[in-house]
Amino acid sequence: MKKVLNLFDLTQKVNYKTEVLAGLTVAMTMIPESLSFAILAGFPPLMGLYASFIAGLVTAIFGGRPGMISGGAGATVITLIALMRSDGLEYVFAAVALAGVIQIFIGVFKLGKFIRLVPHPVMFGFVNGLAIVIFMSQLDQFKTIVNGEVAWLSGTSLYIMAGLVALTIAIVVLLPKITKAVPASLVAIIVIFAVVYFLGIDTKTVKDIASISGGFPPFHIPNIPLTWETLKLIAPYSLVMAAVGLTEGLLTLSLVDEITETKGHGNRECIAQGGSNILNGFFFGMGGCPMIAQTLVNLSAGSRARLSGIIAALTILVIVLFGAPVIEKLPMAALVGVMIMVAIGTFEWVSLKIINKVPKKDVFLVIIVAVITVVLHNLALAVLVGVILSALFFAWESAKRIRARKHIDEDGIKHYEIYGPLFFASTTNFTEKFDVQNDPDIVIIDFKESRVSDMSAIEALNVITQRYHKAGKEVHLRHLSEDCIRLLKNAEAIIDVNIMEDPTYKLAADKRDK
Repeated sequence: MKKVLNLFDLTQKVNYKTEVLAGLTVAMTMIPESLSFAILAGFPPLMGLYASFIAGLVTAIFGGRPGMISGGAGATVITLIALMRSDGLEYVFAAVALAGVIQIFIGVFKLGKFIRLVPHPVMFGFVNGLAIVIFMSQLDQFKTIVNGEVAWLSGTSLYIMAGLVALTIAIVVLLPKITKAVPASLVAIIVIFAVVYFLGIDTKTVKDIASISGGFPPFHIPNIPLTWETLKLIAPYSLVMAAVGLTEGLLTLSLVDEITETKGHGNRECIAQGGSNILNGFFFGMGGCPMIAQTLVNLSAGSRARLSGIIAALTILVIVLFGAPVIEKLPMAALVGVMIMVAIGTFEWVSLKIINKVPKKDVFLVIIVAVITVVLHNLALAVLVGVILSALFFAWESAKRIRARKHIDEDGIKHYEIYGPLFFASTTNFTEKFDVQNDPDIVIIDFKESRVSDMSAIEALNVITQRYHKAGKEVHLRHLSEDCIRLLKNAEAIIDVNIMEDPTYKLAADKRDK
């Protein structure tokens, strides 16, 4: 028994009561979201629940860390809408399975570590944008269909919905001050359900979204031609889905790491996600990835182990098989209230307090990533833009650090002591440091405090040496590190670099290594 527990990362410190209750709470919040995204994409509603069961169970057992919740998430489903409309459901299943293969490939070759390239301001923007998206998505529950058109609730319906949401929020906020024995979110859902049921209140329920009654996920091989044209058709969708799923998954993992002050395994999460999506493709699921909102619900309920995710996934399956008549009566107001509190808890309020204490470029990154997340609902694109902008800001700041200290020694030789990295962004500033026409016949460029980093830097050195060569003057490049010399020598077949190695280089290198 102990070995089995270790497999699931469970230990004697696990609070089984907390894990079970947290899992039940998560399942209640996953059902309407999975159904909504399945309907939005034009899929059969049960595909969303099957995805939450399969992805939730597989990643809970084999995923990168305890506490994370996966399911039929909107981030990945959105990438498949165009394929569904153009080619149909069978191609969607194939694309989901292929996305799983790609994710396993990324995990096996340990490419998940590149999530470390995401700067903290980008994480702030991502999380803040996500919080706003979660909040705004709940506003849809305050709408209804009137004469075939979407309209806001009004009158009694609006007052009832708003009142029940407010009561849910009040329970979630106040109950932890009295007791933390049970998750406040679960208590709120049960209380609102009881109030609506016993008082006969007419309000929107889960059944108004879709029926959730069905059987066990059926095995189904996608009915598509196995041709090169088919692969070319589905591969772009699979690549985007895999990238979006892993981006959201690894960002979620980093967020959970920060909250729990523990360390997850990114590559293991990639493999688990990939396995779950392959199963989704063959068992009538719409695919999925870690769900940040549900993960935060899980953590706020006190879960820190894998058991809650397993319980959530199995609960969804049991509900599909047996409990649909009861769950379909859950008031949407209770679930909306819980998700609004999740949005409030997700937002990094500290980011507002430090606006005047951090560089303006970091504030800009937080805002631009949040805006892209909110406007486009594309988490992967928001993070990608943030990373690119951050890299450009870093390159610009590094480029400004290139400096040259100049002096002429007793032998009439001019020395240029270079400080700062020499790379594509700093080459212009570098070449402007030299006075070729007025310099003496021998010039030494000393890189003891600098570094030649890329092809652009090599080309800059070539330009400078050629200028001195045309002026009939000698240039010595000194104190280049071993990797810089190797880079220059590798480029000799491409460009002509006039380099004379410093005879004392080894001594200089040895001193720096000590």
